[in-house]
Amino acid sequence: MASKILKKQNVAPEIFRMEVSAAQIAKKHRAGQFVILRIGARGERIPLTVVDKDLSAGSLTLIFQVVGKTTMWLSDLKEGDEITDLVGPLGNPTEVENFGNAVAVGGGVGVACVYPIAKALKEAGNHLTSIIGARTKDHLILEPEMAAISDRLEICTDDGSKGIHGFVSEVLKRMIERKDKIDYVIAVGPVPMMRAIAELTRGPAIKTIVSLNSIMVDGTGMCGSCRVLVGGERKFACVDGPEFDGHQVDFQNMTARLRVYKEQEDLAREKYQEERKK
Repeated sequence: MASKILKKQNVAPEIFRMEVSAAQIAKKHRAGQFVILRIGARGERIPLTVVDKDLSAGSLTLIFQVVGKTTMWLSDLKEGDEITDLVGPLGNPTEVENFGNAVAVGGGVGVACVYPIAKALKEAGNHLTSIIGARTKDHLILEPEMAAISDRLEICTDDGSKGIHGFVSEVLKRMIERKDKIDYVIAVGPVPMMRAIAELTRGPAIKTIVSLNSIMVDGTGMCGSCRVLVGGERKFACVDGPEFDGHQVDFQNMTARLRVYKEQEDLAREKYQEERKK
């Protein structure tokens, strides 16, 4: 189904926020689910997290970072342009209940994914501590939105330009060392970040969920490209996930799989960059 771009905003270096028409998806979407889009008849399919929805406007809010050809192409589209195909909602919704003291951790564009989950956790009655991080203060996203739904918000930057100078995992480590009561952790971001969070919570046996950003093509489990190892079993992130027990995920295997198409991705990006100059 085609989808029109209603609003577009550059919210950080190489990071864009888009509001797109998708009334039917908006009605059915739940926190933790995602969509897959395609630009052009021969374009590749890429998954994007749904950050927010507006039922009255029949729209979804998406946030993406320019990394490869398709996200570069998407960033070139303007308000009023159409996305050829938008499919969803896909994946399983987040398990939301009142766990007690919940911690939501988002790194980089992972904040876009953790925001609707954190919002749902707060609405379920949890005391919510949110920890968000980015390379610099200019790369931070959704800070006001996260502050509005959190009982406590911690900000980290790799270069120390805002908040705590360091990684989001360091804040959680201090909380654990202080013996703060933590009943549940949700972490979304780069694989090394999610792996570090899972290792921190493994010892104290804190329930920890991660949302995996593995390579996806069809989003129905047919292609097998998004397969991951969880507890020694093969799972498909698109239909079995995208959320899994962080203590059971084989992050080493996932990291290797994310690099499988790197050469082709680099070539496609370079070719598109050349086309842009013409």
